[in-house]
Amino acid sequence: MTGSAPFTILCLASYEKGAEFMREAKRQGGRVLLLTAEKLAQANWPRESIDEVYLVPDPYHETNVIHAVSYLARTETLDRIVALDDYDVEMGAILREHLRLPGMGESQVRFYRDKLAMRMRAKEASIRVPEFVSIFNYDRLREFMGRVAPPWLLKPRSEASSMGIKRIDEPEQLWRRLDILGDRQSFFLLEQYIPGEIFHVDSIVVDRQVVFVEVHQYGRPPMDVFQGGGIFTTHTVLRDSADARALHIFNQDLVQAMGLVRGATHSEFIKSSATGEFYFLENAARVGGANIVELVEAATGVNLWVEWARVECGAPGAAYHAPPRRQDYAGVIITLARQEEPDMAAYQDPEIVWRMKKKNHAGLIVVSPDPDRVKTLLETYTQRFYTDFHTSQPAPDRPTA
Repeated sequence: MTGSAPFTILCLASYEKGAEFMREAKRQGGRVLLLTAEKLAQANWPRESIDEVYLVPDPYHETNVIHAVSYLARTETLDRIVALDDYDVEMGAILREHLRLPGMGESQVRFYRDKLAMRMRAKEASIRVPEFVSIFNYDRLREFMGRVAPPWLLKPRSEASSMGIKRIDEPEQLWRRLDILGDRQSFFLLEQYIPGEIFHVDSIVVDRQVVFVEVHQYGRPPMDVFQGGGIFTTHTVLRDSADARALHIFNQDLVQAMGLVRGATHSEFIKSSATGEFYFLENAARVGGANIVELVEAATGVNLWVEWARVECGAPGAAYHAPPRRQDYAGVIITLARQEEPDMAAYQDPEIVWRMKKKNHAGLIVVSPDPDRVKTLLETYTQRFYTDFHTSQPAPDRPTA
């Protein structure tokens, strides 16, 4: 689109995020429109880069949003619709189908939002996944539990990250949980629990090819942190390691299997403690949360929001050139804090390049050319964070903000 007629890009954001995407889309010459929830009307949006802001009471109400955007299309020529948050991805697909715009439609978007669909697709493509079964036929559930040793994980098919996941240790526990779910049980799946280390791969895709990629490893599994409390960390994996090389290949195979043509992806894998093999867990057609964008930028100088915007705003078939990148290593640490405004003044190591500014949260990003220095700092800060800041609260089954 860039370099020809002016183009208009409609951004969907049910959470306050994506400011750098919208700034870059504007720099690329686009007309940038934002559709968001009324409760976010006063959020810190990059208003200098947004031509119009449109508010809806409920950004997930399919009929009302279709009506609103169709009304908007009477006076705006929409060229692209981009979902900036995981919870907007399905609405973006619905609107593209309705308005017949390019990009992922409702069937394909299931490979990035529906954990059952993405597992089935991966298995069809001979990509290794944990054993799983849908919650449809009870005989198949019984066969699965008889064949696959517990524990298992009962996972909602369309939540983000670790939201709503329940550990199941024996069959009766599953049947009780299904009774509670009632008619909602078909929106879940049951999966083999594989102990191991969790990795995430963040990438930019152009013409079904990964053109930028970074591999990271979580300190503790996100599900453990989210549900049990604790401190979240993740860090860059040694770039020439066997793990990084294996995950580059795994990630490219996954992109091909899921059929993403262009955009940003965040994918998670587990390395089995028992076998050392990698298994696919889930992926998303968006940049990673938990300040992973800032983490990647600290290590490489590349901002994933910016590159995603460059890809979306480029003319069809136009060549994309990834920017020069550094080869540093970075790590992020975040905790829920008992103080409304935590004082992190005592943290003064020169490797600190970013400090979280969010109520009741403490967080830092460190960067160094030495990966061992990054890991040492994260380990040291984890112990200090427990003393200085950490608190916890029960995990919600649904997002709360």
